[in-house]
Amino acid sequence: MASSYDLNGKVALVTGAARGIGFATAQGLAARGASVVIVDLDQADADAAAERLQPSAAFGLAADVTDRGAMQRVVATTVERFGGLDVVVANAGIASKGATFRAMSAESFDRVLDVNLMGVVRTVEAALPQIVARRGHVVVVASVYAFINGVGAVPYAISKAGVEQFGRALRSELGQHGASASVAYFGFIDTEMVHRTLDEDPLGARMQQAIPAPLRKRIPPSEAGAAIVAGIESRAPRIIRPRRWAAMSVLRGIVNPLLDKAMERDANTQAIVAELDARGDEEQTLTA
Repeated sequence: MASSYDLNGKVALVTGAARGIGFATAQGLAARGASVVIVDLDQADADAAAERLQPSAAFGLAADVTDRGAMQRVVATTVERFGGLDVVVANAGIASKGATFRAMSAESFDRVLDVNLMGVVRTVEAALPQIVARRGHVVVVASVYAFINGVGAVPYAISKAGVEQFGRALRSELGQHGASASVAYFGFIDTEMVHRTLDEDPLGARMQQAIPAPLRKRIPPSEAGAAIVAGIESRAPRIIRPRRWAAMSVLRGIVNPLLDKAMERDANTQAIVAELDARGDEEQTLTA
């Protein structure tokens, strides 16, 4: 397997690509000379995003990543349009309003897992025959929540930990075919999802204070998208932004037990948890 990957002339498919990290990734891929398929829930949004790229080398498709048949049709349409598929970026994801597991509705819990974990699986599943045949590359988008305490965001953390394990295994399994995979871990990105789940939540500021200040830094979606594109070009196993989260990832086995114990004992953290636990009767909104 080559250690570098030239994107010029390749065909890429990005889910959740009408905005945020997905669109920034699509922009970067198009700038490298790749043809890009923009996949999002709404056709109008997908079309508008494709129009913002080079129209001759991009088009939009509407699909729900949780629908296996829909994702199979997306891949088939891509192959029919461009002759194949070389890169898939499984980026689509949602988050729920902060609440404890006890207070969260079963419907919200299930939907987050279905989109964030099984949506990634179904996206990759549909694309994998092409990726193997063309010695291509897969990116699965996890989060730093794959390895930090997910209090108040249990289904999100579960889904991202699952995505991490999926991506790691995929990389090992694809090597024999000359293909590869990356797991992308992002901290706080300045996206609509973060604005709605943290900034617009009355508890959001206090929840963020529980995270060490250096790790609360936000970066723009453009930086995250550029990191994904660079990771594809180098066939990197891991993509982490902001970079300062890399140390936390490496030291997770040592640091996490200490942080977990501190959260159990910290009065301010437990007060926030008590308020999250009282949200059982509130509307459980989901944010993409």
